[in-house]
Amino acid sequence: MSSTTERIAIVTGGSGGIGRACALRLAADGIAVVVHYHGNAEQAERTAASITELGGRALTVGGDIAEEETAAALFDTAQREFGGVDVLVHTAGIMPLSPVAQLDLEEFDRVQRVNVRGTVVVDQLAAQRIRPGGAIINFSSSITRLQTPTYGAYAASKAAVEALSLILARELRGRDITVNAVAPGPTATPLFLDGKSPELVEQIAGGNPFQRLGTPEDIAETVAFLAGPARWINGQTLFVNGGAA
Repeated sequence: MSSTTERIAIVTGGSGGIGRACALRLAADGIAVVVHYHGNAEQAERTAASITELGGRALTVGGDIAEEETAAALFDTAQREFGGVDVLVHTAGIMPLSPVAQLDLEEFDRVQRVNVRGTVVVDQLAAQRIRPGGAIINFSSSITRLQTPTYGAYAASKAAVEALSLILARELRGRDITVNAVAPGPTATPLFLDGKSPELVEQIAGGNPFQRLGTPEDIAETVAFLAGPARWINGQTLFVNGGAA
């Protein structure tokens, strides 16, 4: 069981990309981490092993985050093995692209199920179980402001995540729990790079004053801030994009 001072985090989508970076960064602050994965158990185990090799505590739990039973298992495992939950970092999501005019409605429904329903499912449990002094950190995307063609279904889902996050922050009045959304810009992850030519990636990278893509570690620093010292930031969407217009 955890000590009275140890903090416990659940990181959904923790098997790779931004989720993995967040799990490692939180562990560096002494937070025990439950690493959730859906399709990549091996990578999730590597993430947990990296944490334990550095003296931290971590374990993995798999499953479809949009299913209530899976999400409940995450919180149950954190309670049983570590003693509770203080932080939820909800990075899990999918990003198929298509122009709106050609958008397959079944694909649209799948995006909303994973990205919106998944957020509602884990946020409900977090609202019920996270201890005072805790933090709920959902993931939106700067694409909600950039209006990039082919991102319609994804942007719609992330706009919903923002709205849910800001409302939940106000619903948790008196609980001493912060709720915020992090909205990364283009970030060098497999999810983002998949299917893009080097020329397109270079073009996108030039869209901010630093003229590079973000890294998962850039995003993880903001998450660590919200998970720890940033107690006066609540009910906000933080755009972490290097100044992308």
